[in-house]
Amino acid sequence: MAVPKRRKSRAKRDSRRANHKISARAFNECPNCAAPKEPHRACGACGWYKDRYVLEVVEVEV
Repeated sequence: MAVPKRRKSRAKRDSRRANHKISARAFNECPNCAAPKEPHRACGACGWYKDRYVLEVVEVEV
């Protein structure tokens, strides 16, 4: 089994980890109600997805 001969420097380690960042979630506008929604997900405000209603939205009283 291959074993490294020398220890990796901090610079090499950190440059390898430079792309491990967390990106912000993407949001699109719902074509039906214009509420923000995630791509490829049903709208949480109206239940619309791909030209039809797929969820029954229940309004909660506070």
